[in-house]
Amino acid sequence: MTAKFRRVFGDGKPLIAMVHLGALPGSPLFDDDAGVEGLVEAAGRDLDALCAAGFDAVMFGNENDRPYEFSVDTASSAAMAYVIGRLRARITVPFGVNVLWDPMSSIAVAAATGASFVREIFTGTYASDMGPWTPDAGKAMRYRDRLGRSDMPLLYNVSAEFAHSLDARPLAERARSAVFSSIPDAILVSGPITGEAAPMHHLESVKAALPAMPVLANTGVRHATVRDVLAVADGCIVGSALKVDGDTWNAVDADRAREFVALAKGR
Repeated sequence: MTAKFRRVFGDGKPLIAMVHLGALPGSPLFDDDAGVEGLVEAAGRDLDALCAAGFDAVMFGNENDRPYEFSVDTASSAAMAYVIGRLRARITVPFGVNVLWDPMSSIAVAAATGASFVREIFTGTYASDMGPWTPDAGKAMRYRDRLGRSDMPLLYNVSAEFAHSLDARPLAERARSAVFSSIPDAILVSGPITGEAAPMHHLESVKAALPAMPVLANTGVRHATVRDVLAVADGCIVGSALKVDGDTWNAVDADRAREFVALAKGR
């Protein structure tokens, strides 16, 4: 079950850095003056800094497309694919896609751009800021395979941000059940909101329940905590900690990105 994950990330504990795109066309915060070219330029600067810092992979996400949707505007998905396509030649590491919060759009954009992996909420039932949330892992995985990308790992976030699980089972039990029923390639554990850490006891309990499955910290990993997190988790996804002043909405700070990698890898 972990073969696809290891084929992309190798046998170590991958550090996956976020390339947060600016708000895309079709979303309320889209910058009409900067336009799509502005999105390409800003994402390109962040991408170059993250690749130079030594991250093992990057992931393109549309965190700025607030308010978030479960069925993403077609224009936003198309623009995201366009931006990634424009930057494709500059990507020197494996890359992933996450179109919040739409598994089908995430898989479509990943397939169109040649991405190596996808992150999303694929399982569970939640009360969320966006309304009732009931993703369909079976539909998403079958769509991936129909697009000819059965090789592409799906990273399952089992503790959705901006939401409360309506499933009363403990997180570790929900994660174990998702592995049995939905065939993920890795399990991700998140905090309550972008940039906020998952409690360590959540990471510990999920990893204890799934010793053979890659379990990654998905949010809120910081310079001061990354070594402790990686003592438990099999990797991490990081965004906010790499930004100017540690602010999610700022550009990547090249120095902070290099320092994070150095700390995580014990350099």
